[in-house]
Amino acid sequence: MLVKDWMSSDVVTVDDEASIMEVTQLMRENNVRRVPVMKEGRLIGIISDRDIKAASPSKATTLDVHELYYLLSKLKVKEVMTKNPITVGPDDTVEKAAVVMLSNKISGLPILDVRGQLVGILTQGDVFRVLTSITGVYRGGVQFAFELEDRPGSIKEVADVIRAAGGSLTSILTSYDTAPEGFRRVYIRASGISKEILPEVVDELKKKAQYLYHVQDELKNM
Repeated sequence: MLVKDWMSSDVVTVDDEASIMEVTQLMRENNVRRVPVMKEGRLIGIISDRDIKAASPSKATTLDVHELYYLLSKLKVKEVMTKNPITVGPDDTVEKAAVVMLSNKISGLPILDVRGQLVGILTQGDVFRVLTSITGVYRGGVQFAFELEDRPGSIKEVADVIRAAGGSLTSILTSYDTAPEGFRRVYIRASGISKEILPEVVDELKKKAQYLYHVQDELKNM
């Protein structure tokens, strides 16, 4: 999955000469927590609500409200922003972007094209949307979890059991991180299996592989 298919392309930006009061109002009006900072049409920084909180006087200040507003109106975005922000390109994968966010402990990435032009922004919320999409959780069904041998055909063996019970495969995900050497964790989400025959399906799956669990997510009240 590519960044360009999941990023927000209608990006709210702010000039580096804007005041902290202005960017705070901008964030509030557009319901965003970070804003790319521009100068003469080029990205030079990014400012987040966390940056603003760190730069604002503490609640213990002796300043009255008028003095506080005056200070915030004089404090410029360029004095608070993170300079030279980390970026990715629109043709990078969302997975790579997620690794960049995780490694650098940041929650949003400006997206620059090959000309260095700002074309979007990708946030943790966008990454979560990708996660829910590839897992198929909104389509319902049951998720089955296995610890399978890392060999050709091991997934097909359990998938065939699910299909034979009328199940339609929504997603198949694998992970090696928590599995012992020579094995992998496999998570299959399937719809169309009735509750009445589910116990029989589980018994059959246990004969085919190391069965971990099954769960049916309830999202109706969320």
